[in-house]
Amino acid sequence: MNTQIKTLSVAAALAASLGLAGCAAESGTSGGNGMHTNHSSSSPMSSMMPDADAAHNQADIMFAQMMIPHHAQAVEMSDIILAKPDLPAEVTALATRIKDAQAPEIETMTGWLESWKVPTMMSDHSGHGMSGMVDEEGIDKLKAATGTDAARLFLEQMIGHHEGAVEMAQQEIGAGKFPEAVQLARDIVAAQESEIAEMKQLLTTL
Repeated sequence: MNTQIKTLSVAAALAASLGLAGCAAESGTSGGNGMHTNHSSSSPMSSMMPDADAAHNQADIMFAQMMIPHHAQAVEMSDIILAKPDLPAEVTALATRIKDAQAPEIETMTGWLESWKVPTMMSDHSGHGMSGMVDEEGIDKLKAATGTDAARLFLEQMIGHHEGAVEMAQQEIGAGKFPEAVQLARDIVAAQESEIAEMKQLLTTL
């Protein structure tokens, strides 16, 4: 009997330890590593969910909060290039396609965050964790560029921007829980990897 009691006590202690570890992991998801959290059932965020059928976790929240400004910059860059005259038709067509695809996705992700009762923007506005973002100087250079130089700069910047989006989307695919968010991440990877290849090919023609 003593052996059984001892065994049960050890098991109980291990269970309690794992439970505390899970809580600790939940409380530390505000940083970049939060993308890997899967313990959504006990997350404080879960209590804010208006619909239990639409289960989401911290990875889904971070994906949307980071991808919204990331997409917004891609739309901004597309608007800049589309306002310029005398650009190759293939470049303007690509910019139009990027804008037409990403603007509705911004609305979709904003809707998710609003339904989850969480901010649509991250509290940290430094851009940390958003790979591929173009800095202010780079945006100014794109605004000032003309002709072939503008087309080339747009493609070079957007390739890096897309690569960052693919990286963020792959994190969501690996750690996300909300089915629609995971599917959007898969769509982003497929579309933007194809556009990366297209842009690299276009660069060889300029």
